[in-house]
Amino acid sequence: MKTKHTQTLHVLSLIGSVALTFASWRGLVPISLTEVFGFISGGLCVWLTVKQNIWNWPIGIVNNIFFIILFWQSHLYADMALQVVYIVLSILGWYWWVRGGVGNTSLTVSRIGIRTVLVLTLIGVVTMYGMTLYLRTVQDAAPFLDALTTVMSLIAQYLLTKKKIENWYLWMTADVIYVWLYCFKHLYLTGFLYAIFFAMCIAGVIAWRRSMKLTNKEAVLTAHHV
Repeated sequence: MKTKHTQTLHVLSLIGSVALTFASWRGLVPISLTEVFGFISGGLCVWLTVKQNIWNWPIGIVNNIFFIILFWQSHLYADMALQVVYIVLSILGWYWWVRGGVGNTSLTVSRIGIRTVLVLTLIGVVTMYGMTLYLRTVQDAAPFLDALTTVMSLIAQYLLTKKKIENWYLWMTADVIYVWLYCFKHLYLTGFLYAIFFAMCIAGVIAWRRSMKLTNKEAVLTAHHV
């Protein structure tokens, strides 16, 4: 039953993506093809991430390219620059997920330590302050929110490359702000996409918690056998 439901969801998603692309191409909706392709590739990327599928990285890079173009057109320069950093982190994440585990094995889901939290928080606050001041000088549309979401997203992306479960909580917080920001800039489809991202983050937390518990259980069983 679960498989049938999943297949139905995939078919509906495909039909919706094709219909949205056609509507944008024919000018039936006030949404550019760039935003449509960003919407489709972004949704697919997050879904693959929830599933811990390695293909999330190349799909994510494609998504970043679409958003670089979109954010340039919307004068959201920090978000545009963020996509470039995402591409670099995606390449690293691609490698770490495959070879970042013990003995060059695949990486497993884990948690961050308190020291890491303190270091990342300090770096985040300082970077956000400096970025806000800079964005004001280049006439950014929303300097503080742009800087805040950029810093949060960078930290979340870094945690994602290391398969730290806390990345989902940061993404959820950033997504709430992104929805408001993109709707304010009349990027309604992108705002809707980030609302979907928020829901998918919840699914990510649940799935990754389950994976982490399974990994810990297997580790305990292995230790007992040894």
